[in-house]
Amino acid sequence: MQELIGINTTLPKPGPKTPLGNLRAARIIEVDAKGHYVSNGLIVNCLFNPFEYTISKSNSFTEQKASNGGDSPKADLTSAGPQTLKLNLIFDTTHEKEDTQRNVTLHTNELWKFMSVREAKANDKKANPQAKKEAPLVAFHWGIFYFVSYITSMSQTFIHFADDGTPLRAKVDVTFTQYADLDDYPPQNPTSGGGPINRTWQVAAGDRLDLIAAEVYQDATQWRRLADYNRLANPLNLQPGQLLQIPYEQRL
Repeated sequence: MQELIGINTTLPKPGPKTPLGNLRAARIIEVDAKGHYVSNGLIVNCLFNPFEYTISKSNSFTEQKASNGGDSPKADLTSAGPQTLKLNLIFDTTHEKEDTQRNVTLHTNELWKFMSVREAKANDKKANPQAKKEAPLVAFHWGIFYFVSYITSMSQTFIHFADDGTPLRAKVDVTFTQYADLDDYPPQNPTSGGGPINRTWQVAAGDRLDLIAAEVYQDATQWRRLADYNRLANPLNLQPGQLLQIPYEQRL
């Protein structure tokens, strides 16, 4: 797994491997205003990674007549547009053997929750009484690409069905709009002068420190570093649900 270094964010446990080979799944996660993963926030893992994605941005200009009588007009910037990310996702459950797991909407309905409108938090209402509604801020995370934005447009097309009409495959077109200038491809080395950048790993049943170290550092011998960093008295006694701090700093 590629390390995401240089952005002060805490990420959840890496996404599962996709059904096609050993590629890590792209995912969409709920974040706060600083791009940090929200504890217990929404996470949707892509069943199949996108084949491509498009990033675009447009600015508006007003043309002014050339003052010197030349042919080239002067352009004044009117407004800077937001950056957008567009991608197509495929969700397919035809490989599932259990009928209860074959309905593809079990996956796509989770994606639609990112467009649900919520009540603004109480402290936000005090600061701005007009802030009554809000949409969740999300990040599209795939490898070193980390795009913090809102989902502003989404359409879903069902393209394959079971004999009883249950939708088994869906194509989802998603548009993310970024209203803050952030580094979407943070560097893979820590920024100078800053402390270690951490993420969290939620322990699942069967997890061991050496397996976790092999996943995040590609080096199982780094397990002791994780044990020391988390001050684990008994590194063999990990409990499901336990949160471990995983530093992004370079290997010792």
